[in-house]
Order: sequence, then C-alpha cells, then structure tokens
Amino acid sequence: MTIVIEVSPERFDELVSEALDTIPPDLTRVMSNVVVTVVDDPPEPHLLGLYTGIPLTERGDWYSAVLPDRIEIYRNPICQICDTEEQVIEEVRITVVHEIGHHFGIDDARLHELGW
Repeated sequence: MTIVIEVSPERFDELVSEALDTIPPDLTRVMSNVVVTVVDDPPEPHLLGLYTGIPLTERGDWYSAVLPDRIEIYRNPICQICDTEEQVIEEVRITVVHEIGHHFGIDDARLHELGW
C-alpha cells in the first residue's frame, strides 16, 4: 500500500511561493510576462510541472500584447511521489526551478545535466 503525504492546497501554495523566493533576484528581474500557478492534477500522467509559452530566448520584436506564459506546478503528483513534507518542499523547489529554466529557454536535456 502506498502512503501519500497530505499537503493542503494552502500549504502547497506557500511552498511554491517559498520556492519562488529562492530564485536569485537577478533572474526574477529578467522574468517577463509569466504567471506561476498551482493545479491539483496535470493534463497528462506523471507531470510534476509544465511550462507553456514562448521562452525569453525566442521572443522577438513581434512579441507584444500576448497572454502571459504559464508555469503550472501539480500538487497531487508531487505529493504522490513524496513520503514526507521535507521531500515535498524539495520536489516543489526542483520543479519550480526546472519550469523557470524553460522560461529562460533551457531544454529538458540541459536542465537534467544541471541537476534540475
């Protein structure tokens, strides 16, 4: 039997906010037109987070008046792979950094090389 750690939606939101606070100010100042949200379940199995949008490295003069990029952090899958709140905290941080990396145009292969 698998035990799933219970983390309330409010607490999970706090963990995502705390993870965002660990991003260096030099990077957060450069982030542009992106929103980070918490969603209970992903659109497909096994996703912990998802970046949807146009990375900063691909934006050109044509980029204006567009909806914000979106980073979704998925609460239920993260809780399902963790046994303790400490593991949830670490997985949230890793997932937030990973998805922000995509906002900066870093692909999955490079993020994994960097440990994210």
